[in-house]
Amino acid sequence: MQQRKAGRPSGTDGSDFSYRMVVDSRYTKVAKGKSRHKALIFIQGIFQLIELLYVVLPISKGKDPNMLAASSSVIGLISLLIGELGRRRSRAGFLRFYLAMSTIAVLLSIFCAVSSRSTLEVIQNPAEWETKKFELIETTVLLLGLLVQMFTISTVISLISNMSPPKKAS
Repeated sequence: MQQRKAGRPSGTDGSDFSYRMVVDSRYTKVAKGKSRHKALIFIQGIFQLIELLYVVLPISKGKDPNMLAASSSVIGLISLLIGELGRRRSRAGFLRFYLAMSTIAVLLSIFCAVSSRSTLEVIQNPAEWETKKFELIETTVLLLGLLVQMFTISTVISLISNMSPPKKAS
């Protein structure tokens, strides 16, 4: 059995570097975009679970559930599953659908927060921050989720454009 020696491949003197294959930059961009998107999906998942917790806590205290907030969380979690499938399988259609659904989920969450007057009162009155920590944390999570969604939109649009085949010159 012949053992391979470390260093330069056999049959070359090193001067053939200009003829070797080079990975196209868009494939490198796709790999980096997928990696970034994986991290963003993880962060979005954490935010969705926190939002789901805020939906479940009032139910455990005997209050009526906010159905709009619950549907926002469910839509968000389903969109994350679709986004992960699109990322793993490089499916632009799945990624577009994920982008639309996750944006709808974030907008529904914002609508729930705005329609609930307590959230706006907490933001406007810093004197009550000590007594209304629950609403303050919920508002902070919502604003951070919106920020993450903006990064996600940028990343997914870039990923989709790099995944599509290059345009041929006419």
